[in-house]
Amino acid sequence: MSGVPNQPWQRPLPELDPVSTHYWEAASRGELLIQHCPSCDARQHYPRAVCTTCGSTPEWQTASGRGTVDTFTIVRQYGMPPFATEVPYVVAIIELEEGPRMMSNITDCNVDEVRIGMAVEVHMVVAEPGVGIPFFRPANS
Repeated sequence: MSGVPNQPWQRPLPELDPVSTHYWEAASRGELLIQHCPSCDARQHYPRAVCTTCGSTPEWQTASGRGTVDTFTIVRQYGMPPFATEVPYVVAIIELEEGPRMMSNITDCNVDEVRIGMAVEVHMVVAEPGVGIPFFRPANS
């Protein structure tokens, strides 16, 4: 069963910068944010200072947290801490219902059950106060 470690957060933390801090803080409250451009209606993830389609200033939008597995790999061996104790685990590209794709881990299921097109939903792990990390699990699990 692939999962999130039950011990204190050991993985590297994201770098908080003026563009991404709001994203990580929202995740710590259980909210998945993407960016939406009010000028051209494009949606994007990961957080950036400008819209990658038209160069305007994007706004934050709450995402549904639902998506599908676009592609994935199963990591079965990795000797570096803290990941060595977590193998096997799934690293996937998730296509969100709103359109953007994001990379994350699939948890709460056997790694050999993950499939392209599988419906997933987000859940957050608080790595430290004000920093949440999105993970995905099979929808309706």
